[in-house]
Amino acid sequence: MRNILIITVLFASVFGFAQEKEKDKASVFNRKHELKLGAIHLLGASTLEGTYEYIYSKDFTYGTSLLLSFDNKNYYDEEFSITPFARFYFQETKEYGAQGFFVEGFGKFLSGKYSPLFSSDTPKSYSAGALGLCLGKKWTNSSGFVFEILGGGGRTIGGSNKPDAIFRGDFLIGYRF
Repeated sequence: MRNILIITVLFASVFGFAQEKEKDKASVFNRKHELKLGAIHLLGASTLEGTYEYIYSKDFTYGTSLLLSFDNKNYYDEEFSITPFARFYFQETKEYGAQGFFVEGFGKFLSGKYSPLFSSDTPKSYSAGALGLCLGKKWTNSSGFVFEILGGGGRTIGGSNKPDAIFRGDFLIGYRF
């Protein structure tokens, strides 16, 4: 009787542990937070763009991006920007949330130095706001790593000596936790 009890307890603990492992693997898609870094900005210039995204539901997320430029030569117009955004996801399967094709609406506050194209003027400092839209696609693997492609644009509002239009895009790599 005692051997049967010991075997039953060992079997139940091994079986329960196996279920817990499977549950942990599936739970990555129930996680609600993502942190990502922009690869093109980081590799192409001395610019760091970090993004935080909160997963509100399987079809809707919101977050913000922060961009800082460490390049004094001003190859990139923006030296600082903060970009709050909201995304709507359109995927065929609803079993995994917040991945696949998405449409993003964003607002942006940006500052930097700008001179118009084909102008020999020295760049002048500016600060402005912008509104725009982006399209993108996000992939998430079962361990929580995220890869995202994003591209879009918008129009600036307010300020002087500013670019009329802005571009928002990058390859982002991150982790969902």
